[in-house]
Amino acid sequence: MAFVQELFRNNTSTLLSMVLLVALPVAGSSTLTYLLYQHQALLQQLSFGQSLLYFVAIAFTMAFALTPTTFVAIVTGFYLGWAGLPGMVVAYALAALVGYEVATRLDEGRLLGFLHHFPKAEAVMQELKHQSWQLIVLTRLSPVLPFALMTFVLAVLRVDRRRFLLASVVGMLPRSLFFYGLGTKAQDVLALVRDPDTGTAGKVLVVALVVVSIAGLYYLFNRALQRALQKQVKKQQKNFS
Repeated sequence: MAFVQELFRNNTSTLLSMVLLVALPVAGSSTLTYLLYQHQALLQQLSFGQSLLYFVAIAFTMAFALTPTTFVAIVTGFYLGWAGLPGMVVAYALAALVGYEVATRLDEGRLLGFLHHFPKAEAVMQELKHQSWQLIVLTRLSPVLPFALMTFVLAVLRVDRRRFLLASVVGMLPRSLFFYGLGTKAQDVLALVRDPDTGTAGKVLVVALVVVSIAGLYYLFNRALQRALQKQVKKQQKNFS
């Protein structure tokens, strides 16, 4: 109980931010679906400058969890087609960078500092940082793990910024390409956003990505825990010798 109280007392802003990053995508996607319904021609025939503004805007809405990445991929694919894919990838990278910078400034190392009181937990976190490439890719693979929340968590762990950006884009590509492709083929974007009927092959792909992500993360955490325990045992043996 004392652990929980101290955790909330010392990391209120960090924990509150994480809660908001889970709740905001639902409200944001509902609001934008309504706006698209009212202004269905809003994104049709954008000029080059307007397209750039659109990609910058969605980068910030994804970074602050106002729009789920699946929603953005479907809508962008529908209105801009495959020509808009490079802009979509750049928007993902920009969203990840913005989210990373905001999270590090909000947290300011407090959560990791709090873990100094719990050597085992701190040791596991350090081991995970050594495997950050795999960790980032696996968190991005799953369509059910919120983009902005995972950005926040990874930033709080202080993973390397460049590795974070590259691994984020690589991990996001499989599911993003799939939903982007659905958007390019859609006849009614609003119906697809409300109910992304992916078909049998699509459902299999989504389930496979979730399973790979969960199994991979379990393996990484388990390996990190084992390595942390082994190092602790070796340290104790060295102290006694």
